[in-house]
Amino acid sequence: MAELLAALAAPPRPAAHLRAVHDVALQPVDWLEHHRPDLGADREAVLFGAATHDIGKTVHVAELTGPGSRHEEAGRDLLLAHGFRPDLARFAETHASWTAPDTTLEDLLVSTADKVWKNKRVPELEDLLLARLAEASGRERREEYLVLDDLLGRIGDGADRRLAFQAAFPVSA
Repeated sequence: MAELLAALAAPPRPAAHLRAVHDVALQPVDWLEHHRPDLGADREAVLFGAATHDIGKTVHVAELTGPGSRHEEAGRDLLLAHGFRPDLARFAETHASWTAPDTTLEDLLVSTADKVWKNKRVPELEDLLLARLAEASGRERREEYLVLDDLLGRIGDGADRRLAFQAAFPVSA
């Protein structure tokens, strides 16, 4: 990903953000591999999605500091144009739309990492993830909630450090 960002002459800020979200995504993926291996979450897909979800902001630079969703489709197109498979490039487009009927566990994990890296909790998103966990494990949602809430809370505790890391990089090249 570093090579692609360099080839795109990407500003330093999106690279810092993508790294932070990737590093956060490692935690729930590791947790799932150890505690819910039966879910079969695709580790590499989640980490790729976390590391590329905002790549379209290299095209729509104004969305680095302001709202907007044009970067989503642009990111998918950019990844496809650089030879990445559609099943991986999709994360650039799906990371903000987790309610679609074909949303995968991997999509939910990337979306969750993109929120919790800055300690933002989104109940609707977490409920969808909880439903997947409870369905796969056969446990009560409350049981899964307690575990997921603890995990996301611990991840959120490092938000100030991650935000400071990202802020240390300029928005423009």
